[in-house]
Amino acid sequence: MPAQQWLLESVGVEPAAEDGAPAAGAPRSQDARWAANLAAARQFHAREGHLQVPRQHVEITSDSNGDSGRAAVKLGAWLDNTRRRAAKLSLQRRAELDELGMRW
Repeated sequence: MPAQQWLLESVGVEPAAEDGAPAAGAPRSQDARWAANLAAARQFHAREGHLQVPRQHVEITSDSNGDSGRAAVKLGAWLDNTRRRAAKLSLQRRAELDELGMRW
């Protein structure tokens, strides 16, 4: 119904695309967020040669959707939080960060 569509759009809910893909801005899965943050960490490491990132640092990466757009990743906060939760990380995720020389 048009009234329902208007109400949903007014709170930021967008309809799915014609092909059934989620609308832009739809919540991402934890795996998708991990991949985006890890890509930002790899980009920072390739540029700087280390992962000693200030907590307030924001890394600008290409959009995770593969678009030509850009995405801002709060890399410093993510790395700090990841260090604090290191015991809860899977072995695979921990190994991915160890490859970049993560200091735990």
